Amino acid sequence: MHTEVNPESPFGGPSVPKRRAAGLLGRDGELDTITGLCRAARQGRAVSAVVVGEFGMGKSSMLTAAGELAEAAGFTVAIATASRLETHLTGGVGRQLVEGLTHAPAEPGSPRPRTPHATEILPDHPPRTEREQTEALDAFFHTVRHAAEQGPVFLGIDNIHLADPWSMRCLAYIRHRVEQLPVLVVLTSLIGHLQTGEVALLEMSGCTPATIRLRGLGTRHVAEFLRVSAGRFAEECREVTGGNPFLLGALRRRLVPGMDLATAGSAMIGEVLRVRMHEYTAAPKVLEAVAILGEDASFDLLAQLAGVDESTALEAIDTMVRVHLLTNSHRPSLTYRFVRNSVLADMPLTTRAVTQARAARLLHDAGAAPERVGVHLLEATAIRIPWAVDVLRLAARHSVIEGDPELSVRFLSRALEERLSERKRMAILLQLAHAEFHCDPDSAPARVREAVDHIDDRDTAAFVATAMILSLCCGPDARLAINSAGQFAARLDAGGRDAVWPLLCMTYLAEAGSRLGPPPDFRDFEQQWAPLNDPAAQQSRSGLLALDTVREGKSSANAVRHFGEALSGEQPELFEQPYFFTLATAALADEPALTDKLCQVLDTERLPWDFHVPKGALATLARGIALQAGGDLVRASVHFESLVRQFDERGVTSRCPIAVLCAARLIEVSVDLGRHDIAKTLLDRIDFGATQALFTHNYLLYARGRLRAATGEPELGYEDLRGCGRRLEHHGMRFPGFAPWRAHAARTALALGRTDAAARLAEEDLEAAERWGAPRILGGALTTAGLVREDEEGERLLTKAVDVLGESTAKLALAEALTELGVLQARHGQAEKAVGTLRMAARSSKHCGARPLARRAAEALRDARTSLATAKDNEHGLTKQEYRVALMASQGLTNREIAEALHLTRRTVELHLSGAYRKLGITGRTELSSALGRSQRVDAD
Repeated sequence: MHTEVNPESPFGGPSVPKRRAAGLLGRDGELDTITGLCRAARQGRAVSAVVVGEFGMGKSSMLTAAGELAEAAGFTVAIATASRLETHLTGGVGRQLVEGLTHAPAEPGSPRPRTPHATEILPDHPPRTEREQTEALDAFFHTVRHAAEQGPVFLGIDNIHLADPWSMRCLAYIRHRVEQLPVLVVLTSLIGHLQTGEVALLEMSGCTPATIRLRGLGTRHVAEFLRVSAGRFAEECREVTGGNPFLLGALRRRLVPGMDLATAGSAMIGEVLRVRMHEYTAAPKVLEAVAILGEDASFDLLAQLAGVDESTALEAIDTMVRVHLLTNSHRPSLTYRFVRNSVLADMPLTTRAVTQARAARLLHDAGAAPERVGVHLLEATAIRIPWAVDVLRLAARHSVIEGDPELSVRFLSRALEERLSERKRMAILLQLAHAEFHCDPDSAPARVREAVDHIDDRDTAAFVATAMILSLCCGPDARLAINSAGQFAARLDAGGRDAVWPLLCMTYLAEAGSRLGPPPDFRDFEQQWAPLNDPAAQQSRSGLLALDTVREGKSSANAVRHFGEALSGEQPELFEQPYFFTLATAALADEPALTDKLCQVLDTERLPWDFHVPKGALATLARGIALQAGGDLVRASVHFESLVRQFDERGVTSRCPIAVLCAARLIEVSVDLGRHDIAKTLLDRIDFGATQALFTHNYLLYARGRLRAATGEPELGYEDLRGCGRRLEHHGMRFPGFAPWRAHAARTALALGRTDAAARLAEEDLEAAERWGAPRILGGALTTAGLVREDEEGERLLTKAVDVLGESTAKLALAEALTELGVLQARHGQAEKAVGTLRMAARSSKHCGARPLARRAAEALRDARTSLATAKDNEHGLTKQEYRVALMASQGLTNREIAEALHLTRRTVELHLSGAYRKLGITGRTELSSALGRSQRVDAD
């Protein structure tokens, strides 16, 4: 190394060079520390340093560079290297140091003394007597002292943790005897290595050595080391190796363009680690178990996979954590990904595959998630694992739910490697077609054709294709399922209708639910059922007849009868189909007995066909819909909220029809409860664009319309409600109870002053409700019809609504009818009757939890009581508001001016004026002044 004479050096010799040692990257700070120690030693006092680091962190290179710096500064340099294979050789490290000191070149012109052989100072065998020990230790000390008297001495020992015991004793012996000599001692040690000999590290290095901790190289130095640009790739290289120079060297020898760093490793590194770990009990086995298990490496599984008892496993883990080979965590893992890949690369392929299969079995038996088990099964290639097929299929299902179809494809492809029956192979191929459809839509049809080719049993094929129809329910997925079912049906049709009818049934429902327009003609489809005598076929026929009756809105009694027949057998798949479920729950919401039966059918232990839907969700949703219809809003909201959380966790709230229906129901219930913030937050999370092709989108549109109408956006709410109606009509849906959009559109139209539109909507709603005939639906339509009328007919309709709803379970609908009837009675001057009606309305709406309705009923009740108290003071029985409006009208103000002055709607002003005309016995505004003047004169008298 180049040196230069510094005339101002306080040591009177060469200065310590400041430039970096050749080939040593990223260690400038550490070398500066060595430089400072050299200066301190040359001042005549002994100093020491311990360089610690992980395997391969460059301790040896650091020691070599330190020796070069010391030699350039005029030190006599002696460096010894301890070796694991030479630990048993007595004095091996000490003799290396002695040879370095006694063979140092003499000063120019001075006589060269006889050089004693190292064995003359340190014998080959440990001294046996105390005298021999003392003589050997003194000889080593005198050698070091003699060299130090000639000039500063650098003693470096690499891997001190591997040095033989006698050499360690020699170093400990001289350490306090050279304190006043220019001696620099530098030791390197593996971090965390537990010394088990008689000499401690501090006894060799002194009580206060400088500790130099070698850490991984930074990204800039990694890039320089690998000769790559300092960008993202260099950062990834640093992440997988920790910046460890030894690992980086192995990586550099394998770098190729486009390589996947996540799988990069070196079998040579794995072999080195395996060999080094052999000195620790069971460490190689535990090391391999950690590499195999990866993130699943819990302590108990590690011990089982390594085949050792827990105490032995714990000791091995403790050792490897201390040397930073494993992370210090509850689930130990290899510190760097490159190391894990290297350990795996060192394992023979068969050994690795078998061990991965054992790990998968241990995880499965421990109840781990299928996808975690599946990850290990993917690595257990070329090994037959029959039990793995179902696990891989379930893992594939979960992966699609989590939005990782590529992983799903890998799981299913691995499942196809097993020995499979034609039935199971066909099912897996269809599941694979769905997963591939999300990755590469063009490949899915070919996979479906491959599945069709494996049909060897018609019933099984129909069952598998039906399962696909039930599993894939939204958007493009539904189209894939319908097209696949068509191919299966064409193949099965040659066997007669008995072989294909279940598939045709589900295909018909899927078609009906996925179309924006009218569903397939039910009459054409129904003709195929006539010859079938199978009970399950007849049960399905009853279900479809019920559905057709609902869609036509013909007769509630007939629909209920058909649904009852459909529920009498064992065929839950029919009621799990999204389109069928959506309409069935709406129609059966007023039938407690059939609702209970439906929930029993749906509440099955097996997973739902639709992989978006959590277990038990359909029964919970059906129960929530029934509670909502009955007016138990709080309990209904609890059911809906729990489901929405589960759908949110799966990320399918905007995709799955059942999830969309559940969210829409929760929005609607939240509006009735007065929880507008909750409804808005939920609505903002739903992607309307993702739900456009769904039948349940209509209900979501209806729920949004109700929310907007209730939160000061009547125009937008009206448009949503009308949009829902147009879509339902285009779909051929005449059932008024699915989403009662007309009733709420009529009320919103009234608020907007569109009385003609409101009357027309109310009339249409009443006609549809009378045709359907269910009390809740009919009572609601009568309420709306009475609301848009201001004459005696309005009161008659509202009274009839109360009578009809009083015989039903629809408590909320009854509370609404009572409220509207009480308000109308109050406007007609029937304050006493209004008080009684509104008292029942307030009590009933409060019981339902409908806070906005309860508040309105309470306010109307308070006004009615006030009117009742003040009516005696007025000859004509005008309420205070009626008198005020009539007085302003008599003074020439228009209805609009009165409405603005009193903060009322024009419709309310019109109602008050009508009530005043009737009570005063006049026909119009021109007679108001005289009628009111007459009343005032009578009062004055």
